[in-house]
Amino acid sequence: MKRRYAQVGTGGRARMYYEAVAGTYKDINEMVAFCDISTTRMDYANSVLEELGASRVPEYLPHEFEKMIDETHPDVVIVTSVDRTHDDYIIRAMRKGCDVITEKPITINEEKAQRIIDSAKETGRHIRVAFNYRYAPHHTKIRELIEDGVIGKPTSIHFEWLLNTDHGADYYRRWHRNKLNSGGLLVHKATHHFDLVNFWLGSEADTVFAFGNLAFYGQAAAERRGVEKFYYRCHGSETAKDDPFAIDMEKKPTLKALYLDAENDGNGYIRDRSVFSDDISIEDTMNVLVKFRNGVQMSYSLTSYMPWEGFNVAINGDKGRIEYTALEKPYINAGGDKADEGATVYHKIRVCPMFGKAYDVEIEEKAGGHGGGDPALLDDIFLPEPPEDRFHRAADYEDGIKSALIGIAANKSIASGLPVNVRNLVQW
Repeated sequence: MKRRYAQVGTGGRARMYYEAVAGTYKDINEMVAFCDISTTRMDYANSVLEELGASRVPEYLPHEFEKMIDETHPDVVIVTSVDRTHDDYIIRAMRKGCDVITEKPITINEEKAQRIIDSAKETGRHIRVAFNYRYAPHHTKIRELIEDGVIGKPTSIHFEWLLNTDHGADYYRRWHRNKLNSGGLLVHKATHHFDLVNFWLGSEADTVFAFGNLAFYGQAAAERRGVEKFYYRCHGSETAKDDPFAIDMEKKPTLKALYLDAENDGNGYIRDRSVFSDDISIEDTMNVLVKFRNGVQMSYSLTSYMPWEGFNVAINGDKGRIEYTALEKPYINAGGDKADEGATVYHKIRVCPMFGKAYDVEIEEKAGGHGGGDPALLDDIFLPEPPEDRFHRAADYEDGIKSALIGIAANKSIASGLPVNVRNLVQW
């Protein structure tokens, strides 16, 4: 008997899941329903199902969520909606007897996190968090090196992530620009990175201190650089034609179908806002200090207006050091080949033993988005008996919350100017 899936949220992030269910894993799984605020986006998702040879599924609006479950009887609900709504749909699905697969971040603040914890205990349902970065071979290799003791006991980490002016700018055009929707990039984006560190170390955060500001995007920062002409959105704007940060959805078929055409639904969402608006409430320059429960210290930075995209990581131990760097392909969600998302142009892992010669580590190459992580993640989620995994990369709701709490604590520290004890944010 096939496992039945309903999906809430059918925007750019959604396709990887419903395409996998109706395509690669169609012999053992099936889509039974979509839920979204936009009938245009649900119609687009149904057109993809038809292209894959599957049948169209019923479409429901958010207020019909429980009705959808009652009528279509899904075993699992996939949550790929706006971040601020994740907790609501996760909890409503569990209370209706469904398991859940959710996109990261699992949620955006400690109150919502506590609701998920309490409901998971109350219902006994299972939640999977889609941390695809864990599955990329080069990220898994770091876990292997640490686990095998090549640098001894880890003591400190420096983790620098750079978003370029293509991918990075996109967060300031869409709903992510409002911290009430996304928790800011320290939650929405950095949850990936904080989860990697938790995964590599087998630990979780104890104390967080952070700084952050809007130094490049937004109207005030642009005015300081001498910008004089501003606009509300790209579509229909003459001023936007001269702005290298503008995005023309008319020229990108998937963006047009999912967002520009969906404006006719009357839900008010505009996907191509100016990145130099005066109502952006997230930061673009962030620095975080973290002390983990196992004693490891981390300095972390995230900057979203850089000339290249990728990361530099250094992990120091009492027997040596791992130096890890990558250049990634820039990608705009739903604006190009999804296999390019998180794909590495170049990556290198170098081990520097304390009393030995440094050497480069061979890394397995795999196809697929997020450095080859997406296909492995999907196997782990949708196969009834996924491959044996020495590294236990499957992430549950506790992993999702422990990752998000670092960003949540960082936001609180930025607001207060004080360190934040992560242990005090939720009760397990």
